[in-house]
Amino acid sequence: MVLLAAGSTALAQNFPAGGGGGRPAGAVAGPAASIAAVTQGFKKFEGYFNFYYDEKTGKILLEVDKFDQDFLYFSSLTDGAGRNAERGQASADVARFVKMGPKLFLVEPNLSYRAGNGNPDEVKTVEGSFAKSVIWGFSPVAIEGEKVLVDLTPFIVRDALGIGARLGAPATSGGPGGRGNAAGGAGGAYRVDDTRSAVYLPTTKNFPKNTEFEAMLTFTGGGGGGRGFGGGGLAPDPSAVTIRMHQSFVELPDGNFKQRKFDPRTSFNSFSYTDFSAPMNEPQVKRFTRRHRLEKKDPNAKVSEAVKPIVYYIDRGAPAPIKKALIEGGAFWNEAFEAAGFKNAFQVKELPEGADPMDIRYNVVNWITRAGSPRAFSYGSSYSDPRTGEIIKGVVTLGSDRHRQDYMIAEGLLQPYIDGKPVPKIMEEMALARIRQLSAHEIGHTLGFTHNFAASPKDRASVMDYPFPRIALKADGTIDLSNAYAKGIGEWDKRAVMWGYSVFPKGTDENAALDKIMDETIKMGFQYIPDIGGYVHPASHQWDDGANPIDELDKLMKVRRQVLDNFSEKAIVAGAPMATLEEVLVPMYLLHRYQIEAVAKSIGGLYFTHAVKNDGQAPTKMVDPVQQWRAFDALMATVSPDALALPDALISKIPPRPTGFPASTETFSGYTGPTFDPIATAESAANETISSILNPARAARLIEYNARDAKQPGFMAVADKLIAQTWKATPVTGYKGELQTMVNNLTLKFLLQLAANTDAAENVRGESMLKVEELRQWMTSAMAGASPKQKANMMFGLSQIEEFKQSPGKFQPTAPQVMPPGAPIGMPGMDFLNDDILN
Repeated sequence: MVLLAAGSTALAQNFPAGGGGGRPAGAVAGPAASIAAVTQGFKKFEGYFNFYYDEKTGKILLEVDKFDQDFLYFSSLTDGAGRNAERGQASADVARFVKMGPKLFLVEPNLSYRAGNGNPDEVKTVEGSFAKSVIWGFSPVAIEGEKVLVDLTPFIVRDALGIGARLGAPATSGGPGGRGNAAGGAGGAYRVDDTRSAVYLPTTKNFPKNTEFEAMLTFTGGGGGGRGFGGGGLAPDPSAVTIRMHQSFVELPDGNFKQRKFDPRTSFNSFSYTDFSAPMNEPQVKRFTRRHRLEKKDPNAKVSEAVKPIVYYIDRGAPAPIKKALIEGGAFWNEAFEAAGFKNAFQVKELPEGADPMDIRYNVVNWITRAGSPRAFSYGSSYSDPRTGEIIKGVVTLGSDRHRQDYMIAEGLLQPYIDGKPVPKIMEEMALARIRQLSAHEIGHTLGFTHNFAASPKDRASVMDYPFPRIALKADGTIDLSNAYAKGIGEWDKRAVMWGYSVFPKGTDENAALDKIMDETIKMGFQYIPDIGGYVHPASHQWDDGANPIDELDKLMKVRRQVLDNFSEKAIVAGAPMATLEEVLVPMYLLHRYQIEAVAKSIGGLYFTHAVKNDGQAPTKMVDPVQQWRAFDALMATVSPDALALPDALISKIPPRPTGFPASTETFSGYTGPTFDPIATAESAANETISSILNPARAARLIEYNARDAKQPGFMAVADKLIAQTWKATPVTGYKGELQTMVNNLTLKFLLQLAANTDAAENVRGESMLKVEELRQWMTSAMAGASPKQKANMMFGLSQIEEFKQSPGKFQPTAPQVMPPGAPIGMPGMDFLNDDILN
């Protein structure tokens, strides 16, 4: 690290004449000796870093008076391009100005690796072992005593977030920003056009602890072909995309934040770094809990107001009923903070008029408009002190059409559009109830929490689960949505906040107090399983509901059948083309899609906990074989011809798409050209069930668990039962017979894929090959007595087996139809947790 030389003479020697870059017109060859001489006539902005604006040239000159001092460098999108570049996306890093020879550098140090004992020699060794990043270099335009004036304009008017590459890439699911390095897609990368870009002065401001800059940037290129060619709604002229980007220099928090140990059972995100000075009896990786700073006015009081409450601000641009729901839902968290001993410590308000949501001092919930799917997206990000993990700013980004998918689900369930009757108010109430839950969920991420997908079995214990609407089927066959979404914060969330934010009386052993809270939580029967639950844990799944996943699937199948049997034009508004029945039909026909995944986890599944030594939890437990076979039967019920069939009266009501209403990713695909294809529709649903049962990792676990415990089903037993209930089942005729044929083909397709999959375990491939060969032998022997339809099915199956046998490693069957993408509300993976680790 280069230290600042003492005195103005020494400074001048460090910056000799001839330094290039960004000198105002009329300046002398070397740096001026007076800042005032260079900035005469400029508008001065006093604050954390003083700066000057020249209205004639549009330049910003920055006065640097803090050298080798860390501050937070924060950059974000003030407004976005609606695709891969959403408003509010951000990046945050620690930075410092370092003087070296004739230049001034803005440097990002590497804080992932440290010598925590502070020993100067060890610190020097660690710092010298890992690279830093010089993100910009400046030549001075003036030096005055301990101050250096530089032209900051090129730094401000640039693509600080790597947006250009993302604009040119194919549309993605969104997600938090960051310094983008993604390569452009087929459209090619966009680049900033300096002639159409400038400092944006209205939101370029200065405050005592933060200096704020903004630029209007125009990105050109991308291979868009000019106005009217491509661009996909990127901009009116896709060859010129204009957005605004914000950059901030912010004073880091004081050193009074008290770090809290990390516990993997809490659902908090961790903050970590490697400490090379740690004694050998301690871990090198130091882990702490990422959280906001929250202190009691009276630490010894059981309940106290906060020294400084945590306040979140809701986007003023959200529609009035949505804004109200966002405020109400976000405020759910105050219940949890009350449980932790705080009074009114968590607050949610509308963003004050004139306040800048990009200002790092504000925790914000942004309501983002975006062209495309009505399912929209959401994510919660938090930006933290790189030294401690203290959350400095929370940013929630919500797609503005989130509520519309819920409304459409209600349309399908209630069939509300009856001439002369009002639309039920419950539809809007259900959509707003989801918005409240969504607000609480995404704010929860910014408070430091990860998902808890094991919360739904314990009475919807956490807003950090993905909720499926709770649908009740009344005795008269009507649908009740009055309890579609939970109201208020979950009991798990209260326990988590108690662990993470409780302030203990002076003299308390904090670690012991935290362990006591966790012990009580475990004894209360709460489970925490995050995304890692994946395809394994039977009680951990996104978008499921109910205490028992198998019972819930059975219930949903009854609801689904009732809805499909009565589905009609009452699901669409007056004047809507009949073809648009399909959009509302999609979530109804696939009402069970995520419960299928949840139930499949019981087959070859594993209960597990994030147990720590001596906490009394069982680390792992195999699933009872009875439960596994019950799960198998429930799954097979979803692919029976009766379950897959649509009423003929409904099929006949869906014509090809009219002009102005094209098919999209929101509608089913098919093999029949422009007509609605009910068999391909069924294939997309059956694909989910059969592929879940014959998942490669599941097959490997079935083999392993059976080897360890003979009572476990084993893969071959599952495959035998699957074949018995598909290929060897009593054949049916007509439309349902074609559905049966389709399921047979899917079963063989996935068995062959398992046998051919070089990434699958070899024992899985071997057992799959055996089952395929046994099926081949059965087909060959059964061919003689089969009907023409059966023979056709068997001949095709035998041809697939023969093709596989000729070249197993290269065999690739035709891909099956897949469901339209997306969860009930929000596409899978579209909810993000991005705790930006600034080290």
